[in-house]
Amino acid sequence: MKSFLKTLLAAFVGSLAALFVCGFFFFIIIGSLAVLTDEKTPVVPSSAILKIDFSQPITEQSTDDPLAGFSLVNPQIASRTLGILPVIQAIERAATDPAIRFIYLNPQNMNIGMAQLEEMRNALLEFRKSGKPVIAYSDNYSQGSYYLASAADKVYINKDGTVLMSGLGSNIMFFKDLLDKLGIQVQLIRHGKFKAAAEQFIASTISKENREQNQAMLDAIWGTWLSDIGESRDIDPAHLNELIDDLQLGMTPSLIQNGLVDQAFTREEMIGQLCTLFEVEKEKDLRAIALADYIKATATTDLKTKDKIAVIYATGEITMEGNELSAKKYAPLIAQVRKDSTIKGVVLRVNSPGGDTQAAEIIDNELQLLRAVKPLIVSFGDYAASGGYWISAQGDRIFTDKTTLTGSIGVFSLFLNYGKGLKEHLDINSVSITTNQHTDMFSGLRPLDEKEQDYMKNFVETIYGRFTELVSAGRDLPLAYVDSIGQGRVWTGSDALKIKLADQAGGLRDAILYTAARLNLEKFRLLEFPVQKTYMEKLLSSLSDAGSNVRTLTDPAAMLEKTYSELKQFNGLKTFARLPYIYDFQY
Repeated sequence: MKSFLKTLLAAFVGSLAALFVCGFFFFIIIGSLAVLTDEKTPVVPSSAILKIDFSQPITEQSTDDPLAGFSLVNPQIASRTLGILPVIQAIERAATDPAIRFIYLNPQNMNIGMAQLEEMRNALLEFRKSGKPVIAYSDNYSQGSYYLASAADKVYINKDGTVLMSGLGSNIMFFKDLLDKLGIQVQLIRHGKFKAAAEQFIASTISKENREQNQAMLDAIWGTWLSDIGESRDIDPAHLNELIDDLQLGMTPSLIQNGLVDQAFTREEMIGQLCTLFEVEKEKDLRAIALADYIKATATTDLKTKDKIAVIYATGEITMEGNELSAKKYAPLIAQVRKDSTIKGVVLRVNSPGGDTQAAEIIDNELQLLRAVKPLIVSFGDYAASGGYWISAQGDRIFTDKTTLTGSIGVFSLFLNYGKGLKEHLDINSVSITTNQHTDMFSGLRPLDEKEQDYMKNFVETIYGRFTELVSAGRDLPLAYVDSIGQGRVWTGSDALKIKLADQAGGLRDAILYTAARLNLEKFRLLEFPVQKTYMEKLLSSLSDAGSNVRTLTDPAAMLEKTYSELKQFNGLKTFARLPYIYDFQY
């Protein structure tokens, strides 16, 4: 009887949840249709200010969904972002567009990656060469927003504003003590003294080598920012760093006195300044167009141009299956690009911390088949590390931003033993019945013994050898040298240029122009892959996922089984080439 009532209750709760989800999505569909029918193509005024205010995040590839921000169920299905390439192209067009008088940069509440920030800043510097000014204003500046604003002709701030500059840092949490209390043991097998992936699970604090590489990496990025700001604002970088260390910067008077900003205005006064620059008397006579609207209004495609250059966005963690950078998704996509005779060259835009080595090898194999018939140029985004570097190393030429994180040439395997925790905290006993001595070595219910660890070490060493050989061949570097700069160490793009892991400083636009010049193409069309899903495709996919989640929520046994299956995925005959963690710099 209890079982019947439990089943009845679960069915009732599941039905209510399903009705709620279905009703919720019904209103989303109706709302999206209304939005779709209401959108109009923007028009550029005959004389206008191009306003860049970061109202939309700037990411690797554009997404354009009509219900941006409507994300109570799944933020992935309703997002509107600007890709870095159309942003750079729009700034480039604005430089020669007689309708655009100047750029008004309002970099408050930025949502942009570090590499995209660098590429956008370089684009603003190029825009200034046209003779048109860039004017920056913000109530307050973060370090990142000021780094961008420092490229402007004039940097203005609110009279009560601040610039928070204190340097770059990262925090790493270590979980060994907690895992010990939970009865979870982690066994890590790795090659590379700097390969810090999973170190936080086997140690209570940072290793000497990991501290060394993190310090060098942060110093290199910060050095780039100091140098760039110093050049734009005519400030000695060493002096700027001293001011920051002495906490001499912050409030408006100190910023003006030390040359970081030109003048302070209230918001109302800033409007008056814009009127003066635009040569009008009243605010109502100002004409401005937002960056997103300018992109839509001015982007054109010449369908008569037959020759094409493909941009393949290799974004996310490398996996065998899944929606990100998976072998299942990207291998056929790369083959499709290879077989298209109208595509003359390919730019691989890599923004990946790495992942599964087998998946990286499958993707790289397809890339080398493509490279045999057309040029393959690589452009690095925020990350091109470990597996991300694996798929990049054999490109014909590698472009990197100075703040890119790359290298991390190393391999590891990770094994979780949670049998003790199941017993101590959930009163779950497990019994293994096997036909052979090592049948249950990947069960996660016991630690690997010495022989099993040696077995996995052999796999790790073999894959590391394959990785270094691949880099040696792709970069035309001695194997011993690759091993010396490998060892899992993470490098910045500026360092990668010095140690020959990359060829040229530059962003995605630079890589595209280089590809066109190499192919002697004066005219070409750009094709972007993977093709973004439409809003309705995302919506239908989300409906399916929501149904699955409702079933899991109403069945505790299913939830436990799902958790167990997710833990088991770490164990097995797997090796990983991946960054230790995704760095979340506060800037």
